[in-house]
Amino acid sequence: MSTPPRKSRPSGASRSVEAPGSPRALGSPRFAAVVLDVDSTLAGIEGIDWLAQRREPTVATAIAELTERAMRGDLPLEAVYGGRLARIGPTADEIAALTEAYRAALAPGARSCIGALRTAGVRIALVSGGIRQAILPLAAELGIPEHDVRAVELRFDSEGRYGGFRASPLVTHTGKHLVIETLELAHPVLGVGDGATDVHMRPAVDVFAAYVGWVRRDPVIQAADHVLDSFHALQMLVLG
Repeated sequence: MSTPPRKSRPSGASRSVEAPGSPRALGSPRFAAVVLDVDSTLAGIEGIDWLAQRREPTVATAIAELTERAMRGDLPLEAVYGGRLARIGPTADEIAALTEAYRAALAPGARSCIGALRTAGVRIALVSGGIRQAILPLAAELGIPEHDVRAVELRFDSEGRYGGFRASPLVTHTGKHLVIETLELAHPVLGVGDGATDVHMRPAVDVFAAYVGWVRRDPVIQAADHVLDSFHALQMLVLG
């Protein structure tokens, strides 16, 4: 299976796999909770790559290559996470600008889908290896409370210069399931993401869907119960 260029919106369909458990009541959601990745899932950018594009072209290219290798599973995320940020040295002002970039790159239909799921009583959580300070304002706009957002918090000095990040399982290749377990979600839970780190949600979710609305990665697709190419498809999967 070939991989189309980023930013394309490839066609695809959800595989029909019901959530485990007893038959659901007519009209009720198939899942009690949905865990969404952010970068290249909820929004069509990789936040750290976007920050790198503010630096020398050689830096941006090198960091984008490291990100893609980690998302394919060719490198463990922990081998590249800190090095990428140290090389970029993002400022607090750049993180605020990244929030605007997330807003501009929000997946088509994501806002209405999340609204419909929340109205139906589905709990939505964002679990991302991205930067918490950049993701929180977007989450608030989508009605997702701060306690249901898990991402990596950066440190800055009094002048807004980068000072590292707080330790988190989310900077490791397999850490997402540990973080999801702390959310104490009602089951069944659907996990949705585009990268190899998202596949490692599996121990903490009942069903995993590969999101291919921005980029297709064969190992992620092969590990998934569903393949979703849009948030409309996600809404149909959850609400039927």
